[in-house]
Amino acid sequence: MADKVTFELVLPERLLVAVDADMVVAPGAEGDFAVLPGHQPMISVLRAGAVEVYDGDKLARRIFVAGGFAEVSADRFTVLAEHATPADQINRAALKDEIETAKAALAAAGADEAKALAAGEFLAYLEQMSEAPAA
Repeated sequence: MADKVTFELVLPERLLVAVDADMVVAPGAEGDFAVLPGHQPMISVLRAGAVEVYDGDKLARRIFVAGGFAEVSADRFTVLAEHATPADQINRAALKDEIETAKAALAAAGADEAKALAAGEFLAYLEQMSEAPAA
């Protein structure tokens, strides 16, 4: 069994992250899940939230995704996301606009499923705001 898992975060236009990690935690649609070397193969839908990459027991990087898909094998973890922002690159001013847009989408959402998706996105933006460097 390998001692690291290869993690890749792929956007439509480019490969954003490619690193070897001891553990990666992702925001699954049914709840957060951790991927360690030797993990059972699986595919999951991701909700909006943070992907956390660990080097040993230290959080090495945090990337916010607006949902996507994850594919896991014993030695590889790949996330396919439409949008992703590393925590250290969050723009607080732009994020305030995103929060207002998400708040309006939440208020306008009719069906339970649409409300749940809008609420998840809104909460993910609020979580990003808490991580964003002060202006």
